[in-house]
Amino acid sequence: MKEPILTVKQLNIEFHDQTLPERVLHDFNLDLYPGEIVGLVGASGSGKTICGLAIAGLLNRKDMQKSGKILYGGHNLLFCSRDILRRFQGKEIGIIFQEPMSALNPVKKIGWQVEEGLMLHTDLSRDERYERVISMLRGVELNNPERVYRQYPHELSGGMRQRVLIAMAMICEPQILIADEITTALDTHTQTQIVKLIKRINAERQTAIIFISHDAELIETVCNRHIVMPDIYEA
Repeated sequence: MKEPILTVKQLNIEFHDQTLPERVLHDFNLDLYPGEIVGLVGASGSGKTICGLAIAGLLNRKDMQKSGKILYGGHNLLFCSRDILRRFQGKEIGIIFQEPMSALNPVKKIGWQVEEGLMLHTDLSRDERYERVISMLRGVELNNPERVYRQYPHELSGGMRQRVLIAMAMICEPQILIADEITTALDTHTQTQIVKLIKRINAERQTAIIFISHDAELIETVCNRHIVMPDIYEA
């Protein structure tokens, strides 16, 4: 049997920016295996996004208490140094955020934003990076990728911006992809296209995917298996 690529053990997170501590994640456990799609489904406030951010190493609030383990590559990502986290972020673990207009820099062209991961994690030349970005934009099914490369986020539709976020997350070919409510703001047709793209990426690249959604029916369609996140107030 395959070994898990990622293991989360007894993950607990509390925020302390209110009068009383707010528990946002309680004793969460997960084994993620290579090439599978695991769904995290639950109501708003059940800790789905917080879990994804923790795995991606993006929780850095000072008013937070955390315990447990997020084991990847021989390290506990929950407590490892910032230098080790940077080694994995974007290169080994990619994340697609829910709101493209918030995740994309409005004053930077699309090409630069997709290319940034290559600048941080590879020694590719400028021409090699350009070719890789064009190939990735084409791979996420954006028409005329050379034109998209030169455009700004506001010049693209919502579905195109979501494809750009997927390209950004996949440009360094990570082993793990976290997709956080990526279809919520899309119309039904575009949602279907994005789901097909995610499943194609998984099938072709064997990328392990954590697919976060409040939509149980969508989770059943996309995922090999899923975890129901309980309402934290009932945990």
